[in-house]
Amino acid sequence: MANSVGLDKFALEIEKILEEYQDQIDEGIADAVEAVTKAGVKAVKAAARSNFKKGKGQYSSGWTSKVEKGRLETTGFIYNGKVPGLPHLLEHGHAGRNGTRVGATEGREHIKQVEEMVNKEFEQKVVRSI
Repeated sequence: MANSVGLDKFALEIEKILEEYQDQIDEGIADAVEAVTKAGVKAVKAAARSNFKKGKGQYSSGWTSKVEKGRLETTGFIYNGKVPGLPHLLEHGHAGRNGTRVGATEGREHIKQVEEMVNKEFEQKVVRSI
């Protein structure tokens, strides 16, 4: 049998139900951020290994993530901790010694592909959790 509530407490009960629902949504979004961030790190490491095989592997092994949970939001960061400036240069290219962008100084898109994949996956996980 359902609980009966008087009209004077009806608004309070609806507010309580909506707060519980909001908490469930926040938890689902936080879980989605954590899962997608971990998957993004694996994907960008794989993309870096396949695109840049030269060297000691510091670039591909340097990818890591951090999830910050705030009061109103959960934010996930994927970054390269070992060589922090290098991803931008490799993604977008840079000028060579003679001032041109010919050869190895041209950018190779490897992060953007992972970003698009992570965004789609995050959107799907959020929709499923709601």
